[in-house]
Amino acid sequence: MDTQTLIYLFVGVSFAVYSGIAIWSRAGSTKEFYVAGGGVNPVVNGMATAADWMSAASFISMAGIIAFVGYDASVYLMGWTGGYVLLALLLAPYLRKFGQFTVPDFIGTRYYSKAARVVAVICLIFISFTYIAGQMRGVGIVFSRFLDVDITTGVIIGMGIVFFYSVLGGMKGITYTQVAQFCVLIFAYMVPAFFLSFMITGNPIPQLGLGSTVNDGSGLYVLQKLDLVLTDLGFAEYTAGQKSMVDVFCITLALMVGTAGLPHVIVRFFTVPKASDARLSAGWALVFIALLYTTAPAVGAFARLNFIDNVNEQSYSEAPGWFTNWERNDLIAFKDKNGDGVMQYRKGDAFAGKPEFTGETGASGERAVANTPVAGNANEVYVDQDIMVLANPEIGKLPGWVIALVAAGGLAAALSTAAGLLLVISASVSHDLLKQTFRPNISEKGELRAARIAATAAIVIAGYLGIYPPGWVAQVVAFAFGLAAGSLFPAIFMGIFSKRMNKEGAIAGMVSGLAFTFGYIVYFKLIAAPEANVAANWLFGVSPEGIGVIGMLINFGIAIAVSSVTAGPPIEVRKLVDSIRVPRGAGEAHVH
Repeated sequence: MDTQTLIYLFVGVSFAVYSGIAIWSRAGSTKEFYVAGGGVNPVVNGMATAADWMSAASFISMAGIIAFVGYDASVYLMGWTGGYVLLALLLAPYLRKFGQFTVPDFIGTRYYSKAARVVAVICLIFISFTYIAGQMRGVGIVFSRFLDVDITTGVIIGMGIVFFYSVLGGMKGITYTQVAQFCVLIFAYMVPAFFLSFMITGNPIPQLGLGSTVNDGSGLYVLQKLDLVLTDLGFAEYTAGQKSMVDVFCITLALMVGTAGLPHVIVRFFTVPKASDARLSAGWALVFIALLYTTAPAVGAFARLNFIDNVNEQSYSEAPGWFTNWERNDLIAFKDKNGDGVMQYRKGDAFAGKPEFTGETGASGERAVANTPVAGNANEVYVDQDIMVLANPEIGKLPGWVIALVAAGGLAAALSTAAGLLLVISASVSHDLLKQTFRPNISEKGELRAARIAATAAIVIAGYLGIYPPGWVAQVVAFAFGLAAGSLFPAIFMGIFSKRMNKEGAIAGMVSGLAFTFGYIVYFKLIAAPEANVAANWLFGVSPEGIGVIGMLINFGIAIAVSSVTAGPPIEVRKLVDSIRVPRGAGEAHVH
């Protein structure tokens, strides 16, 4: 059976399983639609949370960034894993004890204000749509290569699939679908890693292979080999950091606290029976997440070595099949600047912008590119870093079934998170805006219908953002974390740990934090010229990926200042905070 047939088979079977689960677990009530009925087993919820958490950014893009950025990409590993620990220990059990459906539910009740609930919904929608843009972009990339369609068509196909099982099954359907998706994505990620680690180092365990010597007789360790190869080509050393310590700190912290404010992850802890189960499921999720996150650095390093070996100084007329496969989808390109027909991979941009292929052929056989080649730059190869994990099996000449497995895994990662985000958006509209704010008398059937309509509209918007994303998949996702750090995290944190925080302070903090963080990201990523997006022009040297930390500090500062000059919260709200934080029965006298 050829590779393409295997891809259709693996992807088709996985989609059939997801659809079957969605039909089997169809939501029949709002509680099942929002929180899967509140009775999910902690281990099952841990697996579903891991699938929700390990998005296209984790599966597709993170190892690609590590491959091309090296040391500086460690911020994603530290921030995302550290953030999950922060969420599991600091917030999850308390939010589960609160016992509502959504994050705006908590904020609206804790801050005794419909206005606070509406502001929280606005923050949540900004965060979720930014995040989901990265997921749909990932879906488009996978479909474009493996189903041989353009990225736009790939995104549209992905929209249809997510629509089916998220709108039909709600959280109940998504939870059990995500268990299946976790099994697919983790197997798809680990199997090629085992192969590549064994091929390059002789050690099949990638975490150990990264610290082993390359089996080419040089006696060099993997990272030593990468440093030497890259410096010979004009790149910085792989293990050398280029970012300032301030920016590294801010990006890491923004990813950490942004994690703790991500609505689609927090809502997972409302699906278990009790608060102790929330902590238990968080622990299981961390174990499942660690499988991928400890493997990603090795996958990135192996991918960069393989890519250079297969591309640099190779004749384009004899280019390997994987190169032309990805070239057809506009995700890799070669422009023969010196006319020798040999691909020169060096430091620098091959083109003034992303390649836009005309379909014509140049004198040396390369595709003619509409973008102007960068003059005075020896680099002739453009590569989209988001393809590296997906291309790894082909570059390493692994069996066809491994390539098919990776295709199914990449789609599972992107679709699982996209579905969770869409559910959060639909719940915030139907439950928090309609039921809790504007139409309190709406029936349960009407609320369920509104949730499905909201999810449908969200899918359309998400698809548009996936077709026209403002950056790499992992970058776009990093912006979502920054928005969460600057808006929701402080309100949630102070809602749990500060009895003095009132509605005026929380609303002022959320609005100011969101406005600042969103404005900063939009200015540098969409308004300012690309050459202006450099450290010299950043506030305190903090990049758009890390600006959520400054937004968070603004949020905390304004919230505390406003609450100090306005009336404190009612006594019943103070009792609510105590009931969330203090174990039941604590301080009571026991008579024996």
